Amino acid sequence: MKILWSLFFLLLALASMGQPRFDAQVLDSQVEIGYGLAIGDVDGDKKPDILLADKKQFVWYRNGDWKRFVLVENLTGSDNVCIAARDIDGDGRVEIAVGAQWNPGETSDTTKSGSVHYLIRPTDPTTLWLPVELHHEPTVHRMRWIQVAGGRFQLIVLPLHGRGNKDGKGKGVKVFAYEKPRDPRQPWKLQLIDSTMHLTHNMDIVPDGNRERVFIGGKEGVKVFDFGSGRWAPSTKNPWPIQGDSFGEVRIAIGKKDESFVAGIQPMHGTMLAVYDASMKKKIIAEGFGQGHALAIGSITTPATIQLVAGWREPDTNGQVGIKLFVADNTTYREWTAHWIDQNGMACEDLQVADVNGDGKKDIIAAGRSTHNLKIYWNRN
Repeated sequence: MKILWSLFFLLLALASMGQPRFDAQVLDSQVEIGYGLAIGDVDGDKKPDILLADKKQFVWYRNGDWKRFVLVENLTGSDNVCIAARDIDGDGRVEIAVGAQWNPGETSDTTKSGSVHYLIRPTDPTTLWLPVELHHEPTVHRMRWIQVAGGRFQLIVLPLHGRGNKDGKGKGVKVFAYEKPRDPRQPWKLQLIDSTMHLTHNMDIVPDGNRERVFIGGKEGVKVFDFGSGRWAPSTKNPWPIQGDSFGEVRIAIGKKDESFVAGIQPMHGTMLAVYDASMKKKIIAEGFGQGHALAIGSITTPATIQLVAGWREPDTNGQVGIKLFVADNTTYREWTAHWIDQNGMACEDLQVADVNGDGKKDIIAAGRSTHNLKIYWNRN
């Protein structure tokens, strides 16, 4: 009998080996849409807070008690859509920019589509912040702070369409970089990064020495831009690492020469997750998503390799919504194993990975559209 019990526990242990462990905690069960997430220290207590672009409110959740505070609400007539948060002045607290007036069907009229605002911090960050309106193009969709030369930061704003663009045809998307003046109420310096791409859905920011590069995913593929000599330009190394494949979400893994790769959900609001190795050879590692809309990358379960987290917001081919973690078998990143993080409890609109509780492990934070929720999946690996 002892032998049988020992065998049972051995088999149980073997079955659990390699299965990532995450504990889900619901922070908010009344999210309206949960368009976009950002992570950063809002109140200066040296703990990362969670920021959310919801339908009519931009809010943040305080690390620890996870109390919800409104930054600004009813900013425009249409929905909010994106948020960017990063400490750009070194004071230990994030600066926040937001995008709203979400109206993707209107690509020409700037009064009816798109907005960009910088939020001026009040003395008490738990009270309402003051929005300052900046230049915008129609269909503003994503934004990120990026570090450029000399320790300066800029805000990159990515619309979905170009002006007058219909069904991905017409003028290219105008991607602008904004540089914050000392007084944010004064005019911001603008620089056009690019206007050649169409249906640009998302981007990734990648370190490059003392500055960062931006990878933009869209209808035509993935295009890379560098900041040098005071201006933005297509990368001189390889401006189009991928052409001809449409991207919705894009994330970049930088490692040794043969360990770097590009990951993407394809096409926009797509059904599959693909990885391109260092030679840009494509491998599809998952198919059947229902509107894949969220992708994150990082060393989450093991420090030696990089994992992917993907979420989708509509039922997949099996009628399920959720989030999956994809773990590579080794550093060649040729073979991947999928693991459920949330099965049918998260119609994922956006997600981030970050060490939220300071234990040295990256957790997963996700917002659900039709499930109307915000969750942390605590990393127990």
